[in-house]
Amino acid sequence: MRLAFLFPGQGSQYVGMGKSLCDEFAEAEHVFQEASDCLGYDVKKLCFEGPKEELDRTFRTQPCILTSSIAALRCLEENVRPVVVAGHSLGEYSALVAAGVLKFRDTLKLTEMRGRFMQDAVPEGKGLMAAILGLERERVDYICLSVTRGYVAPANYNCPGQIVIAGEKDAVEEAIVLAKEAGARRAIPLAVSVPSHCTLMVDASNRLADALKDIEFREPSLPVVNNADAMFLNTTDSIMVSLVKQLDSPLLWEDSITAIIDSGIDAFIEIGPGKILTGLLRRIDSKVPCFNVEDPGSLSKALEAINKIP
Repeated sequence: MRLAFLFPGQGSQYVGMGKSLCDEFAEAEHVFQEASDCLGYDVKKLCFEGPKEELDRTFRTQPCILTSSIAALRCLEENVRPVVVAGHSLGEYSALVAAGVLKFRDTLKLTEMRGRFMQDAVPEGKGLMAAILGLERERVDYICLSVTRGYVAPANYNCPGQIVIAGEKDAVEEAIVLAKEAGARRAIPLAVSVPSHCTLMVDASNRLADALKDIEFREPSLPVVNNADAMFLNTTDSIMVSLVKQLDSPLLWEDSITAIIDSGIDAFIEIGPGKILTGLLRRIDSKVPCFNVEDPGSLSKALEAINKIP
């Protein structure tokens, strides 16, 4: 059985994530305790009880999603192993922990710093992201180039008919109007405070590059398909370069999933809070099985379903 593990990014968080896993599995409890010891605050309490406003702060969200994802991974990996991993934006860091490239403790601190770098790069209220539904990527690219009120660019090529754009607030709002005029099914601003994966994040990328110099990177135990290029990466140097590029470049998620499918995968497992990536995968290729693992029930269902795949 050739499995690919996928890890979600920012936006998948919710109050209560990981609680039922900790209630049932010592492995998950240990992960949350390690995160609290490392970061100096009660990660378990924040994830389980909120408040939501604090959990949604970028520099809190990122290590908390990482923790929830790795807790689910530890409960799953005793039963099945992947042949390749990938993660959506922040999820790429969870994937690197799964591939043995980064230590969990190092990644906790790194994702917290990444969140702060991103928040500092653009003053709150100056940037915006929006989801464009129902237009081809070439049309969205053209719309971004047509905007006259500032900078906007594609940020996430998530799946056919779903592209996220990012940039300066006025420019994104103009692009929303143009997208609707071009026939978009929906064009809606996203409730995020940081315009990720565009050139407004260059300062954050530079600060991240400096931070990575102090982090130990180990050779991956299995390939990681990156966001920035949709390529199979097998060396620490290529992975470090990719993490920096990812922050100010569009995410090629649809291309990444297609590359993994073309490599001969039997099924995907989304590991961590929510089912966002499972939904995207079904729009990219509905024939490939995909399961999610975020609590004891979904863990049991995923293992049962995988055992039935011929």
